[in-house]
Parts: sequence; C-alpha cells; structure tokens
Amino acid sequence: MNPGPTVFSQILAGVDHTELARAAARFPMPRASRSLSVYDHFAAMVFAQLTYREGLRDIEACLRSRSARAYHMGIRGRVTRTNLAYANEHRDWRVFADVAAVLMRRARRLYADSPFELGLEADLFALDATLIELSLALFPWARWQKQQASVKLNVLLDLREDIPIFASLHEGNRHEVASLDEIPLYPGSGYVFDRGYLDFLRLHRLHAAGVFFVTRLKAGIRFYVAESRPVDETVGLRCDQTIRLSSRKGRRDYPEPLRRISYINPEDGQAFVFVTNWFELSAFTITQTYRRRWGIELFFRWVKQHLRLRGFLSHSPNGVRVQVWTALCAYLLVAIARRQKHLDASLYEILQVVSVSSLEQIPLEELLMKIDTRELQVDLPKQLEINWS
Repeated sequence: MNPGPTVFSQILAGVDHTELARAAARFPMPRASRSLSVYDHFAAMVFAQLTYREGLRDIEACLRSRSARAYHMGIRGRVTRTNLAYANEHRDWRVFADVAAVLMRRARRLYADSPFELGLEADLFALDATLIELSLALFPWARWQKQQASVKLNVLLDLREDIPIFASLHEGNRHEVASLDEIPLYPGSGYVFDRGYLDFLRLHRLHAAGVFFVTRLKAGIRFYVAESRPVDETVGLRCDQTIRLSSRKGRRDYPEPLRRISYINPEDGQAFVFVTNWFELSAFTITQTYRRRWGIELFFRWVKQHLRLRGFLSHSPNGVRVQVWTALCAYLLVAIARRQKHLDASLYEILQVVSVSSLEQIPLEELLMKIDTRELQVDLPKQLEINWS
C-alpha cells in the first residue's frame, strides 16, 4: 500500500515543475547540468531552508540516505556537493526570483478573503528593506562600508496575513527610496513606510496612480498650513492639518495638498509627525495605520531567525542571491500549504514540525493535529488483584 507523499512533497506541491521549467527557459545556463535539473536544484535549496542544513555536504548526505523518498519527491538527479556548487554558481538567480513572484501571486490569491486591517475597505501594504550582513573577507564583492559587506532585501508586505507581494535584492549601498520605482501599485490601496522613503517626486507618482501613502515627515521640510481641523487630544493627537509645500522644489515635486498629523504615543511619550494623502480616514486611524507598519519589522526578524540567511552555501554573488530567493520561496510555500490545507497552526509551528518530519510519509494535517487529552474518558480495565489473605 502506498503510504502517501512525504511532508516535504506536500510543501513543494505549491509550485509546479512547469513553472520552474518556464523560468529556466527564460534564463538558460551557459552549460546546462545534465545530472541536476532546475527542479532538483530548487528542491534541494528549499530542503536546506526547511531542515536547517549547514552546508552542501549536509544536503547531499541527507538526501542520499533517503534516496528512494527523494525520488518520489521528484528529485531525480544526482544531488551532490559538486553539482549543487556548480548550479549555485552558474544557474541565473533570476530563475528563482521569477518562481518567487509566481508564489507571491498564488499566496495573495489564497489569502484574499482575510479580513482587512483596522476595519479598512482597502488593502494595506508595508514597504521596507533589511540588510543581510555578510563577511567582508568571504564576500568582498558586497562591500557596503569600509569594514562591512551586505546585500539589501526590499519587501512589500501585505499586512493582512504577512504575505510578501513584491521583493527585490540589491547591493547594500543602494538607497531604499529607489524601490518606490519598482513596487506594483494597486489603486485604492494604502502603502505605509518610514521616513527613509520620503521623496515627494516619487510620492506624487504614487498619488497620481490612485494609491494612498502614510509616512513620517522629516524635520526641515518647508510648508504652510492651509487648513486646521480639531482633534481629540485624549488619544494622543495634537494636530490635523492640510498643508502645501512652500519651497520651490517642493511645489514642483508635489503640487497637491497633503495632510499633516502630529501624534504623541500615550504609552511612551514618543512624538510622531505623519504626512499622507489619505483625507477620508480619521486622524487617529492614520496613526494606527502607521503603527501597523511594525508587521514588516517582525517579518524580517522571523525570516532571519527561522530561515538560512546567516550562513551561506556559496560565496559568489549569484549563489548568495539564489539562497535568498529560495529562502523567500520556502516561506511562501509554507504559507500556501497552510491555507490550502486549512491548518490552524502558525507559520512558525509548521516550519518547526516540517524541519524534523520532512521525510515522513504522513498527511500534514494529521501531523499538526492538536488533540486535547484532558477531557478524554479513559476506561481502564481492572489489572491484577492482590489477595492479601
């Protein structure tokens, strides 16, 4: 009797062989590896992410010890240290970036029925970047500052279920604000980011596209107040104003009115000054919208802690990018499996269970089933009766 697919196969079911083949056809290798297909390469790298493998030899040893199950998972080639090293060096990282884009669209469709944030009737996205630090001695091509090396991961996160819908990977010295030129724009949606993205020319481009933004205003920005509205100071609000930029460059870059909101957090007394083009929402809702931006910080922390983005399996620029993109794919595959199989467990719980059970042949739903034994009625038969007479 067939015991069914492995846990790892159930996670990999979120992506199809043909999708990988199409991406590989767009970016062919200079000399294709006959013994390690693009699917084998992708599966091996995702396996390393989900099971915390420390090196290429670890991946080879684990899959070789379970070669029959690896074959049934679709890994038909020879996953050896040499083959993986060659593939990481020469298979274009854009193949895995394309696959990640496919998985982002799939995950967003699956989570489309989740409730909106803060009772809004629009999607709410957070944009931010994180530095993935590298060793300057091992990655001299990634020099960022005098004694530091890094690459920068930019992510646009859907805050309803913490699902990334766009990502890009660049050198560490590239400024975050340039990612505003890359992100997809959905009219009627809200975009939240910190003041590092305050570029009025780019913000006006977002406004012209019909999207709303919320960010923080930098000190020294010249403006004048066109209108002031009353606020409820008991919740921390200090002012709600309609402003216009007064400098020549400001008027040229953003000729439309903006909304300025001053807020003091009652919990710690920290002062914030927000700027937005969202006039329909209440001032307090705008402040809570920006507070929700913290979700992308938690996303970056989660990814760095639970996926392999600290130790790298390759020192080449292409190999580093392959590993980062496959880490993002691993996160998305777990998120897709969670929704497709209607799992109540968190992504963290699923990842921990998969890491120790990836080659077991058991349904994922059964593996993550929570059984409360406190209310079970146990009828134990009489055991040995001792006759003391």
